Amino acid sequence: MKVLGIESSCDETGVALYDTERGLLGHAVHTQVAMHEAYGGVVPELASRDHIRRLIPLLEKVLADACCARGDIDAIAYTAGPGLAGALLVGASFAEALAMALNVPVLPVHHLEGHLLSPLLADDAPRFPFIALLVSGGHTQLMRVARVGNYELLGESLDDAAGEAFDKTAKLLDLGYPGGPALAEIARSGTPGRFRLPRPMLNSGDLSFSFSGLKTAVLTAARARELSETDKADLAAEFQEAVTEVLAAKAVSACRQHRLSSLVVAGGVGANYRLRERLDAAMAKIGGRVFYPALDLCTDNGAMIAFAGSQRLLQGEAPQRGGAFAVRPRWPLDELD
Repeated sequence: MKVLGIESSCDETGVALYDTERGLLGHAVHTQVAMHEAYGGVVPELASRDHIRRLIPLLEKVLADACCARGDIDAIAYTAGPGLAGALLVGASFAEALAMALNVPVLPVHHLEGHLLSPLLADDAPRFPFIALLVSGGHTQLMRVARVGNYELLGESLDDAAGEAFDKTAKLLDLGYPGGPALAEIARSGTPGRFRLPRPMLNSGDLSFSFSGLKTAVLTAARARELSETDKADLAAEFQEAVTEVLAAKAVSACRQHRLSSLVVAGGVGANYRLRERLDAAMAKIGGRVFYPALDLCTDNGAMIAFAGSQRLLQGEAPQRGGAFAVRPRWPLDELD
């Protein structure tokens, strides 16, 4: 069964074709970073309009790369939420219209479920059950995953997500957009510990997170002096240490509490080199292992949506066949079943 995946929840347009027998046949992503850079963040209306321009060329590229035709598509999966309402509607309407034209079933998919299952695309994939750490610009959550569709929320951020804190801190340090990768890069040359930042909720006794106070601490340190490039690097390094220390500690604590040795990390922040170092070391100490998606599948992409849709179809979920549809800009992952 060949499943086409459509992703358009924010500022990446992703299209992919996944075969349940042969694996990922092709995927392509267009990022809108250059377009939004002038505004210092994502402009929803511009994002929606750009998705419209990109979907058909990306579809043609993926089909060509996979040596397939539109008639070879057996089903279509698309991101129905969470995300920007206008951007989601572009992908949903495209997927629904294409499904009607091809007379194939269509399936709405949860964006975070796509991220959560993306490490299963690897040859060496984790087995259920496992603990999942979802870390992105909009979400920081710990989940116990029993199987596809069975997710128990263990803890989440009470305010800013980790990726959001990275981006806002980068903006405070005038590092440009997108902020997360820029901060991680300058942190490589910095010295953590020179500026001392708090580790929010590190010893809270639960699996919740909070990063807004950490961002405020960076602002206070930045206002205390005229920052040199060395100061910025040191402050970025300390900020990164603080965030990754908390994330790693909570993730390992979740594994211990639930007596699971497999940790899955998904979402854009999962590409952060320091987070990977910390998680690998911490899980090794308890005899566990961390599973990551490929680096090109950490950010939003159609491959994860095609895969998530295929897994739901394989376990018997009834798809739709065109017609009325709706998107869910706000959609808690633990509402899935």
